[in-house]
Amino acid sequence: MQVFVLLFNADTDNPGIHTISVGTQNLVLMFAQQDDAERYAMMLEAQDFAVPTVEKIDQEEIEEFCQDAGYEAYLIPENFMPQNEFERLLLAPPEANREETDWSSEDKPEREESELSNGELDRIRRQLEGLL
Repeated sequence: MQVFVLLFNADTDNPGIHTISVGTQNLVLMFAQQDDAERYAMMLEAQDFAVPTVEKIDQEEIEEFCQDAGYEAYLIPENFMPQNEFERLLLAPPEANREETDWSSEDKPEREESELSNGELDRIRRQLEGLL
């Protein structure tokens, strides 16, 4: 199945994928409908976020990427109607943007053992670039 995701810097050497932090989880939203993804991108832009590109990608590839990166993939189905507070949070873009992202930071301190190594991050970056 093909889904739509939001990518930042899609045509650069440093692409990133839109995630939402919910508690300690980072979620990647996958939209079943392109129109829904484009509306969400416009809401981000209206809140002065960077403007993402809506990209059509195979759902299995995104889910595999998320698993490798320690993210959770969340499908926003066609005609999605939130049933609880968690689902309502998903439809509202976050109020604030992370100043530092995993994809662009070059001056981070050394990572703890439980975090991804630089080699693993490079592999994940290449995998994300391959999705483009």
